[in-house]
Amino acid sequence: MTVTAMLTVAPLDDSDADFDAEIAAAIDALERFDVRYETHPMETTIEADDLGEVFAAAQAATEAIDASRTLTNLKIDHFREEDLAAEEKVERVETHLGRDARSDR
Repeated sequence: MTVTAMLTVAPLDDSDADFDAEIAAAIDALERFDVRYETHPMETTIEADDLGEVFAAAQAATEAIDASRTLTNLKIDHFREEDLAAEEKVERVETHLGRDARSDR
């Protein structure tokens, strides 16, 4: 079983919040969990063997934000009968493209 998730957390309505520092705190909170993660400009991809671990990691990331209001988006792809790493998902698409799934612009 593989669970892949897209996590976005951000402080809202708090002019005193240091946005970048709060995002860093949320990402740092993921270290306490048995997840692989990679941060991109608009979200962090999380991968785990257990759905509960993904939920716990997302909750910790949300709670790590020190702001009066926090927005969290969590999108989950739960493979129940197959192991499929995030890299493999991209590789499958790149096979069809015949190239990397990114541009050099």
